[in-house]
Amino acid sequence: MERLQRQPYLMSFGTGGLYINESAAVARLHVAGPDWDSTLVAAQQAGAFPVRKASSARRSLREIVNRLKWLSPEELALFIEGDRSEQAALLWLAVCRAYRFIAEFAIEVLNDRFLSLRTDLTYADFDAFLSAKEEWSPKLAGLSASTRAKLRAVLFRLMREAEVVSQDNRILGAMLSPRVVAVIQAGDPDELRYFPGAQRQMGKA
Repeated sequence: MERLQRQPYLMSFGTGGLYINESAAVARLHVAGPDWDSTLVAAQQAGAFPVRKASSARRSLREIVNRLKWLSPEELALFIEGDRSEQAALLWLAVCRAYRFIAEFAIEVLNDRFLSLRTDLTYADFDAFLSAKEEWSPKLAGLSASTRAKLRAVLFRLMREAEVVSQDNRILGAMLSPRVVAVIQAGDPDELRYFPGAQRQMGKA
């Protein structure tokens, strides 16, 4: 969690959703090691993101690679061969690692509200959270109204696809598989807080 506090607020997640199928295709192309640039090139050549507009495909593939590179080799291996719920959980983990804003929203809004039995979630909760954070970040304060609206819509889509929020915007208790719990605990157990109520389920809250 110390790494999280040192990260700047990057707000480039405003495109698409969780990209589970596309991320799995890209992950299978990755050769073990830190060279994700080669993976990006291979994914572009393989047409791993099947859209007609090349610029849209490149932008989406860059975002997918940016997320996947935050997974450890063990997490990446589980992502490739895991079931869909495990893949969704690991991609949510990767998104939280890549974006400090999303990680803090997961901890300070989703997890805290779930633990206090307030499971409803609205766009106003996002707006209030962003307003609180922008007091400490000129970058966040400088976001335009249209960018804020886009980021809000994308984050809600991500949360629904990761199954931490329901389709009717209720915060869902984590249902992590033992394998996902094991790889998270092998790294930083505090990252279970990205998943509403997970630490309590593990007897750590």
